[in-house]
Amino acid sequence: MAAGYLEILRTRHAARLLAGTLVGRLPNAAGAIAVVLFVRAEGGTYSLAGALAAVYGVSNAVGQPLLGRLVDLYGQPRVQLPAALVSALGMTVFALTGIGSPGLAYALMAVAGLFTPPLEGGLRALWPSVLSREGQVHTAYAMDAVAQEVMFTVGPLLVTLCVSLWSAQAALVVLNAIGVLGALSVVVSRPSRAWRSAPREAHWLGALRSPGLVALLGAFLFVGIALGSITVAGVSYADGHGGDATYGWLMAALGFGALVGGTVYGARRWSGAPERRLRALVALLAVCYLPLVLVPGVVAMTALVALAGVFLAPCIACAFIIVDRHAPRGTVTEAFSWLVTTFTVGASVGTGLAGPVVEGPRSYGRGCGGGRKFGK
Repeated sequence: MAAGYLEILRTRHAARLLAGTLVGRLPNAAGAIAVVLFVRAEGGTYSLAGALAAVYGVSNAVGQPLLGRLVDLYGQPRVQLPAALVSALGMTVFALTGIGSPGLAYALMAVAGLFTPPLEGGLRALWPSVLSREGQVHTAYAMDAVAQEVMFTVGPLLVTLCVSLWSAQAALVVLNAIGVLGALSVVVSRPSRAWRSAPREAHWLGALRSPGLVALLGAFLFVGIALGSITVAGVSYADGHGGDATYGWLMAALGFGALVGGTVYGARRWSGAPERRLRALVALLAVCYLPLVLVPGVVAMTALVALAGVFLAPCIACAFIIVDRHAPRGTVTEAFSWLVTTFTVGASVGTGLAGPVVEGPRSYGRGCGGGRKFGK
């Protein structure tokens, strides 16, 4: 499979599209973490951090299929780059204004999330036009899932590095500036400029008129909930076990586990129905999350978090094939964007629920005087 990856990367435009898309998706990979650390630096509560991250995530979830449908209708450059600029502007203003005005903070999170460009769906729509064989496209899906975990490994470390060297405010700005550069790299490429969606049947449900796709989305909602809960719970754990550095390593370990699992998964060609395979992968993912409730020391916890991530990339790679099989004609970008949306909604629910849960035991007996401050 490594040879298959190299064959794809040697294909004209493939490496540039993959790299540009990964860089453009960096705010997705570490945006929630950056928001949580920024709220912490501003003296906000766990509940506020979780709520702002949830608003960002839910708005992202709403915007992805809407923007994805616009991409199917009008092409990638006319949608992706303007959306990236508006999203980055919203997050930058949030970094400059802080949490002093909660209403403004929530509004800016909504803008930043709503206009996050659907680069994931866009890349998966581009693969068939860049690669000549169906087998190469399936290999590209696996490579995409593995490469995505590189960003989920690098993203948290980049954010914590920026926080350590400069500030949480600078981390937010840098993260989104890099994202805009990635989106720009994609939309100026020849495949992105030339791509057009297949003719589509007019239907208000769009890609959601496919029962198979709807079933897949339901499963990935719960996968997202599990992943999202770690974002806030990891901060709570790190506050008592070494602070920001520990948090960065925990999030990087999660991405590293997924990277290893995705590489192993992509090392063989699978037979049989991908739907059946996905059910087994999701069950294994759930089993690997259970040891986290032991809450051991930092080294053991980092190892357990890595284990929790092992089956994440295989689940995603398998889901890509299922989306491709079930997406109605002319809705491919929208269909892939719905997968991103469902995963993001689940992650946002997870972060929103985890904030009060980790805050509650620490503030027990303190009455109704408000949420616990970070590190207090």
